[in-house]
Amino acid sequence: MTLASMYKLDYIQMCDQHAQTNLNSSWVNDKGAWMTNVIIIFLIKFFYGIIPGISQELSWTLTTLTYNVGSYIMFHVVTGVPFEFSQGAYDGITLWEQIDGGVQFTATRKYLTTVPIVLFFVSSHYTNYAPASFFLSLIVTIISLIAKLPLMHQVRLFDINQKIDTEL
Repeated sequence: MTLASMYKLDYIQMCDQHAQTNLNSSWVNDKGAWMTNVIIIFLIKFFYGIIPGISQELSWTLTTLTYNVGSYIMFHVVTGVPFEFSQGAYDGITLWEQIDGGVQFTATRKYLTTVPIVLFFVSSHYTNYAPASFFLSLIVTIISLIAKLPLMHQVRLFDINQKIDTEL
């Protein structure tokens, strides 16, 4: 496949993406989606808090890890859409890349970037800045945030989630 034909396919796919509303990512902008995110964090914290033998510090660390790993998988690993309405227009791009049509620095993207940071600060405070919990939470938060950076838009490391060329 030549470079020109690859650019033509990318252009056609981009035109298809803007032809209709993406139901896979439009829910993120709806009322209540942001509050649902906070409620999910509190439910995760509650779940870890009621398990016998888990200290308050460990429950905060596990909450941070669970939220960041879960949101990373949801926003940055899973590609495409679960619906067949798009005729392949969103195949090969993640939910994060689909949000707001790929436009950077929208209110939704800023919110979804701020949540892991705030959760890290709260978790660090309640774990009394214990070195092991702090660095574990810091590493997971940084990995989650690096994936959200504009310079990582449609970048695939180690060919993970690489688009598969079906036309030969």
